[in-house]
This record gives sequence, structure tokens and C-alpha cells, in this order.
Amino acid sequence: MYDINWQPKARKQVSKIVDRATRIEIEEAVDGLRQWPDCMQVKALVNHEYGYRLRVGRFRILFDADTNIRIIDIQEVKKRDDRTY
Repeated sequence: MYDINWQPKARKQVSKIVDRATRIEIEEAVDGLRQWPDCMQVKALVNHEYGYRLRVGRFRILFDADTNIRIIDIQEVKKRDDRTY
């Protein structure tokens, strides 16, 4: 099982989401990352600052995974648009 580490920037971005149901959905999806690598909607990113993205509706959770010490760092939570990646 992996530990989840939220960066302050990502926590702030989640707290700004107005829809409470969406916030809960994002937090539950991130909690599902504890079962890494058996996760749905995760894609490895190429030529990007972060290693992976998790898709949750219109939002993308950008994160890095350290398999040696079993930690997932949630870096950013962004609404999907032309500039997300």
C-alpha cells in the first residue's frame, strides 16, 4: 500500500473547487491511488513536469509516484482545458 502526500498547492486547488460532490470525488479517487499500480484512469505522461495523471471527470490530478519508498506525491489538481498538459 502506498502513502499519499498532498503538496500545499494541490490542497489549495482542491479547496477552491466550489462543488462539494466533485471535491469528494477527487479525494476518493486520490485515496484509490493507495492501491498503485492497480488504478483506473491513470496515464503516464511523456515530456511533462510530472510523471502521471489521474482523470476524474473534468479534472486532472497530476502526481509523481516513488515506487522505492511507496509514496505518491499529489502535485496539482487542474480543470481540463487546452493548457492542462
